Amino acid sequence: MQPISHWAAVIGLAALALPDAMEPACAQNSPGRFTTIVVAFPAGGPTDVLARAVAADLADKLGQQFVVENRSGAGGNVGAAAVAKAAADGSTLLFATTSVVNNRFMYKNLPFDTDRDFVPIVLISKTPIVLVASPATGIKNLGDLIAYAKANPGKLNLGTPGHGTAAHITAELLQRRAGFTLTHVPYRGSAPMIADLLGNQIDVVSDLLPTQIPQLKAGKYAGIAVTGAARSTALPDLATVAENGFPGFEATSWNALLAPTGTPPDVVAKLNAAVNAYLASDKGKQELAKFDMLAAGGSPEDLRAFMAAEVAKWGPIIKAANIAIE
Repeated sequence: MQPISHWAAVIGLAALALPDAMEPACAQNSPGRFTTIVVAFPAGGPTDVLARAVAADLADKLGQQFVVENRSGAGGNVGAAAVAKAAADGSTLLFATTSVVNNRFMYKNLPFDTDRDFVPIVLISKTPIVLVASPATGIKNLGDLIAYAKANPGKLNLGTPGHGTAAHITAELLQRRAGFTLTHVPYRGSAPMIADLLGNQIDVVSDLLPTQIPQLKAGKYAGIAVTGAARSTALPDLATVAENGFPGFEATSWNALLAPTGTPPDVVAKLNAAVNAYLASDKGKQELAKFDMLAAGGSPEDLRAFMAAEVAKWGPIIKAANIAIE
């Protein structure tokens, strides 16, 4: 993790760059053209809402229209492939998620190559995962979970919002670090999983933290641990995995802005400066706080290094767990 002084310098440079960035980001576009930000998942979720907030702020700062387009399918591959094939003139961008890195390990014959086909712009946010337990289990914390799972192998099941999701692979990472095994039960999204959890039909759940906050605040079931580097501001009493005896443990879902390879460096620089300024603003902080997302920021090079580290972290876990999607 970069020191605070590093990010302060980045944000300061971003603010200085904004006067030049007030020109339209896509200098090659003719008057009246707009920039499309592709979200590779359905409308209405946290990623989509955040993308629309970022698009609105970019439109204000850069003096041109930014339109969000939802192109869902194949775990994010449909939208990513569309952007990879788009003109590299700044008119089409990808509001990327963890899937743009991890899908290479789960899908055969991807229609794009993330390392070859995209240029990084900026890491926007990180969203921790949370582990929770059904009241029927009696499990109150991560220590309880590990002890019970080791003493009763194969008896606890684990719900996730989908096979190969960030919540799924995070749970796989924790099981390998801690030396226990749960029986995976993939759901189609969080809603049916939460219903089963409330009905004591599933023992343990791994899910994006924002989805679980209302139930945890209401005391419907127990939070076990969060997987971020720090505790959630919404649930300050819930300890992190790292605090539970696994120093350095961090696993998050994330959002980043990417462009097709070949996009002019000045376009990348202007977009990077504008997004960094948004993340540093009170408006940006408030909008991310709605979903308990952590603001990221930084340079394109920082994002490139982060994505490479994600590949190195998750590749072995996905392969060891034999996670494959047809």
